[in-house]
Amino acid sequence: MTGLASPSQLRMSFLRYALVTVPAVVLLGTLSGALSGAGFDNGWFAALDKPANLPPGWAFGAAWTVLYVLLGLSFAMVLHARGARGRERALILLGLLFLLALAWPPVFFAFHKAAPALSIVAAMIVCTVAGIFILWRIRIVAALLLFPWLGWLMFAATLNFQIVSLNPDAETLAPAGASTDIAL
Repeated sequence: MTGLASPSQLRMSFLRYALVTVPAVVLLGTLSGALSGAGFDNGWFAALDKPANLPPGWAFGAAWTVLYVLLGLSFAMVLHARGARGRERALILLGLLFLLALAWPPVFFAFHKAAPALSIVAAMIVCTVAGIFILWRIRIVAALLLFPWLGWLMFAATLNFQIVSLNPDAETLAPAGASTDIAL
């Protein structure tokens, strides 16, 4: 076969990538949160003083699902851009961004390390900005898909910083309901 691929063949090629990357990113992201005990039901999180601008719990699940779908699509676009200059660098950067996103819930919710979690958010912001610049040269739409990530991360950094400020003893705070008292 010596001919060029038709537009419909190219679309199908992208869809094949997206059918793998989007569910994989959403599933792994969801598992990271679920296995970490992320959410308002977490006893340690419930015991924290929270900022006034904290959205309701359902907003986090909805936002992260949308963000993971966007990241999965961005991955698929870069994977589909065979031969593009900087493609490998972009894939490494997107992979690092995703690994940091997977690391945040256990650091914050399972290990109760709010300040190190803030550092992870800062690293995610740096990766997202760098990703936008690199992806812009490969696939503009893939770069544009990272702008909602950047906006959410800025908001998440603000919330994380406020939680650190309101709870300087967050690491030593016992989960709600936990007690060392012996019942008689």
